[in-house]
Amino acid sequence: MKKEITISELAKLMNVSVHQIRYFEEKGVLFPAYLDENKYRMYGTDQIYRLAHILLLRKMGLSVQAIASWSEDGTPDEMQDLLLQSVSRIESQIDQLQTLNSLIHKVLDEHKRFGQETSSIKIIHRDAFVLSSWFETELEADLDARMLAQQGNVLPELFEADIHYVYGKESRLTICTEVNGVEGDMILPAGEYLSFTFSIQSDTDLERHFELFQTFAEKSSFILTGPKILVEKSYLSLFAQESIHYELLACVDRGSDVAIKQEKKR
Repeated sequence: MKKEITISELAKLMNVSVHQIRYFEEKGVLFPAYLDENKYRMYGTDQIYRLAHILLLRKMGLSVQAIASWSEDGTPDEMQDLLLQSVSRIESQIDQLQTLNSLIHKVLDEHKRFGQETSSIKIIHRDAFVLSSWFETELEADLDARMLAQQGNVLPELFEADIHYVYGKESRLTICTEVNGVEGDMILPAGEYLSFTFSIQSDTDLERHFELFQTFAEKSSFILTGPKILVEKSYLSLFAQESIHYELLACVDRGSDVAIKQEKKR
């Protein structure tokens, strides 16, 4: 009985497909020990170890092309460099996966925070948050697709972030996103904020919610300072595609602390 095994036996031994072994041969990284009289590919222990190394290197992230290039006249130092490059790619992929994991948890947490309520007005505490300006426009201007596309500094992954519409003085509207760890264009202070979360099916209903927000503040004797900030959470539309989810914020002046305490007791 022959000491070598056929390609199908090698595939079964190494838990790979015959097609994969043929692919490695095509790319010049694995060849049979010989062809028998029936033209069957035959493989010995050297080829078994060779295939094991190829599969290990593939598992470590090396391409078949890199393995083929190294196989010709590669040195131990060159193999070390290839593995270090693979480590760098894997670490980058880990960072991307961690970022994606954080995004998914953020979406789930925001969905839980909004809950099933159609709207909610309450006092919350917010840490200082830094905003980076995208562009500024007139308050009465209609935001449309053409206006967004014409911005030279298109923000990457815009709709994965909270879009902040900052209502400033002189009827100006600044569209921003929140940033962390970098210098932004404006810092909104830490403190007590009046928060109004709601979802609507059309932007035409925004004005009514602004009026409800202002009326609630006046009835509660809250002194609102600074700009009003409308936060659009477009990703929450994943749960209800026909709705747009917002949070309307305004900082409450320290002079209305008594009113705040009364509101928290409700």
